[in-house]
Amino acid sequence: MSDDKYTAQTLTAIQVWSTSLFSLRCTRDAGFRFRAGQFGRLGVTKADGSVVWRAYSMASAPHDEHLEFFSIVVPGGEFTSELSRLSVGDTLLIEKQALGFLTLDRFVDGRDLWLLASGTGLAPFLSILQGLEVWQRFSRVILVYSARSAAELAYQEQIHGLMQQEHLLEYAEQFRYVPVVTREQVPGCLNGRITSLLTNGELERAAAAKLSPEHSRVMICGNPQMIDDTRALLKQRDLQLSLSRRPGQVAVENYW
Repeated sequence: MSDDKYTAQTLTAIQVWSTSLFSLRCTRDAGFRFRAGQFGRLGVTKADGSVVWRAYSMASAPHDEHLEFFSIVVPGGEFTSELSRLSVGDTLLIEKQALGFLTLDRFVDGRDLWLLASGTGLAPFLSILQGLEVWQRFSRVILVYSARSAAELAYQEQIHGLMQQEHLLEYAEQFRYVPVVTREQVPGCLNGRITSLLTNGELERAAAAKLSPEHSRVMICGNPQMIDDTRALLKQRDLQLSLSRRPGQVAVENYW
């Protein structure tokens, strides 16, 4: 890739959440623009001088001066094994153009916004939740975050403190958070896959909200199987994928 397509940024912080999850924070080029929910392409230089590129959603907000990314460690994975070796002060390459369509402009209307995330699919929703647009456009915003274990539920302090930020205080009553753990029973969390909890009604009971084509808009981000299975269930309820030629109720991001 030619030099004019990316900038070199400095890694400023690393947060290790579990043996398989970590976040990276780096400097942000003054010219880098993105909409909440979009992703950037990150490059890491290997020992032999070659560069490996992968797509990562921004977990930071468009108004932040830094960029943050949430990553899983893929055992033997070419990119994450390079990424997880980095230290503060090292260089990350970032393409100048942000990409992706998991943004609020996918929906023309709606009352309730459901954000369904598994694993690192939480990242774009963290970005969206920190802005004003989502709270001004929707009466209720329901974040559903699924992980295998309680230890893998990252960003809990940020999620619980989200509505205590000064610019969001007046919208605090609009936010609902439903943590989900699939492989163990955890107090305060639903147990099971998002698809099972949708089927048996537990998810809607926990959120105190109903999923309907009329009022609900749904964003899904996570592993491809979860996305496909959840989309199929929503389709049975007549919630359709939102396309530019046909606005609907569901938006997904899948860059695997």
